[in-house]
Amino acid sequence: MKKSLLALSALFSAAALTLAGCAEAPDAAAPSTQQSTAASSAPSGSATSAAETSAAAEFKACMVSDSGGFDDKSFNQTSHDGLEKAAQDLGIQVAEVESKDAKDFATNIQSMIAEKCNIIITVGFLLSDATVAAAKANPDVKFAIVDDNPASAKGLTNLKPLVFNTAESSFMAGYVAASQSKSGKVGTFGGMKIPTVTIFMDGYAQGVAYYNQQKGKNVQVLGWDAKKQDGQFVPEPKPFENIAGGKSTATNLVSQGADVLFPVAGPAGLGALQVADTSNGAVKAVWVDTDGCISAEKSCKSILTSVQKAMDVAVFDAIKAAQDGSFSSDPYVGTLENGGTTIAPFHEFDGAVSAETKSELEKIKADIIAGTIKIESASQPK
Repeated sequence: MKKSLLALSALFSAAALTLAGCAEAPDAAAPSTQQSTAASSAPSGSATSAAETSAAAEFKACMVSDSGGFDDKSFNQTSHDGLEKAAQDLGIQVAEVESKDAKDFATNIQSMIAEKCNIIITVGFLLSDATVAAAKANPDVKFAIVDDNPASAKGLTNLKPLVFNTAESSFMAGYVAASQSKSGKVGTFGGMKIPTVTIFMDGYAQGVAYYNQQKGKNVQVLGWDAKKQDGQFVPEPKPFENIAGGKSTATNLVSQGADVLFPVAGPAGLGALQVADTSNGAVKAVWVDTDGCISAEKSCKSILTSVQKAMDVAVFDAIKAAQDGSFSSDPYVGTLENGGTTIAPFHEFDGAVSAETKSELEKIKADIIAGTIKIESASQPK
């Protein structure tokens, strides 16, 4: 069931609060599943506060999900957290609509334009064409898109890309996955062969290769060949929502010997968590987009770490910038350096990851930031 904005969360997750403190802020047919919430009234006796609250109440931020929906425990949900925080902290109106299929994208964006939204955030690479078309047709409406910097948007001053170099953090995840593998094989698979998926897989494979180089090991990566840019993907239809397909793909990798799984597949990745959860500890997983021990807490016992993207922070800051007049179309790029992407704590595996490995990961992070370690993924945001 879709989250309700009428029951706003009082707090972000601990991970999101940490990222909020360190990430560089970005400049800042009616749908069947749409809700709005308005600003609270101003404190009595304060003319300035009353005016500010009145202005906030007239500002509306809106969001259109990818087909995974706002409860996908991944990128839609994390982006949605930013919208919820904006409603709570800025006192603005919000509206949202969930997409069930790619054919809904343009219609759903148009429904938010009809709602007279001041800024519309679209979530996901697959909404790129529809978002650019809407931004071109509605120059007075501000837009932001999570996970794409469309070449076709060049010159548009009302569209802000919110992108993340997750190859950097996935490199770290690959390194720690290799250090935890007992079989000498780790696996990964994607939802679709698109840049915002393969960037994770590239970084993961490179991190495993770096571990092998540093330790004289030969841990293999199953499910992705970075040189050929080809690998395992969840079968159609609707691969990102295909949990059964994700489970089948994960089971296939485990049958080949993989004992650490890295699903980059949105809700379909939950199938990999099911495989790990029923393995009696033989298989671990690395989650993506958000801290899986928070978003998929029932599987925390199986989650080694997660590759996080501060989409909630980026969305919130883009909305705030649109509200306060500082909005810019300059892309926001989340990196290890600005805290826009990182790996999550090890939670239940904290004792299993050695102090030596933890120290090496800190050094790897510093070397990536410094450019001493060069990330090789062609899918990195420009």
